[in-house]
Amino acid sequence: MTDQPYPAEFARSDVSGVFTADAKARFALCYPETAHVLTHSLLQHPLLDLEALAHLGEQLPEKSLEYNRGDLPIGIRPEDIPSNGLTIGETIRRIDSANSWCVLKNIEQVPAYRDLLLTLLGELEDVTSATTGEMLRPEGFVFVSSPGSMTPYHFDPEHNILLQLRGWKTMTVFPAGDPRFAAPEAHEAYHSGGGPRNLPWDDALAAHGTDHRLEPGQAIFVPVMAPHYVRNGDKPSISLSITWRSEWSYAETDAHAMNSVLRKYGLKPAPPRRYPVNNLVKSYGYRALRKLGLD
Repeated sequence: MTDQPYPAEFARSDVSGVFTADAKARFALCYPETAHVLTHSLLQHPLLDLEALAHLGEQLPEKSLEYNRGDLPIGIRPEDIPSNGLTIGETIRRIDSANSWCVLKNIEQVPAYRDLLLTLLGELEDVTSATTGEMLRPEGFVFVSSPGSMTPYHFDPEHNILLQLRGWKTMTVFPAGDPRFAAPEAHEAYHSGGGPRNLPWDDALAAHGTDHRLEPGQAIFVPVMAPHYVRNGDKPSISLSITWRSEWSYAETDAHAMNSVLRKYGLKPAPPRRYPVNNLVKSYGYRALRKLGLD
């Protein structure tokens, strides 16, 4: 599939200067640990038109698609999320009235979208390389949401910038690394391969989140593993998420997995430290266990 040319009517156009100097300066000030809103100029790209995205959804493999009804609670188990009864193409083309939410995962599988992703990340690479080093494993995700739809409470392992392209939404972000908002056991289950990203929700948590309203032309940087949920506004929404990993984020992942091993032996390990502290001791320990097949 990755070798298929993308249809001419959705041909890519070159982009440059999507993030202004002011946006990059703010990003540099807050990266990598503080959620913050940026501005961008990526609003009319042909690859991000609704019909182009419907076509993309129909071309991606099933494992790269997630779509369901949008009227969800903040907290819900993945296995309890109801289907919307539509195909991915129908979901996107009818998003105004489909009462649905969908994400197209790993859009970089299509060369035109990979070019777009790498161009956008390239604008920020001088900032990230000075702190967390090389941008590793670049990935792109497109979210298409009906009015009022909800992305439940969860965390993500990547450094992430979400660009709002159409409609508006509010992302509520909680501090990363705080066990009040994501228990150590939830991180450990996820990073050792046995748990979901979705987190249990308690209304008592609401007062501790920070709401960030995103309009077209705005973006938000979300730190690694910062819990959050997203509520769409009263219009259909399109958002593009550009993500990357770093050696620091991989070390944190391994440290969580190592803690899972230690907990099996009745220990109560301290959670991984947040940036700028690295987690190399536990990371190297877990990588050694994995190489020996003892993880």
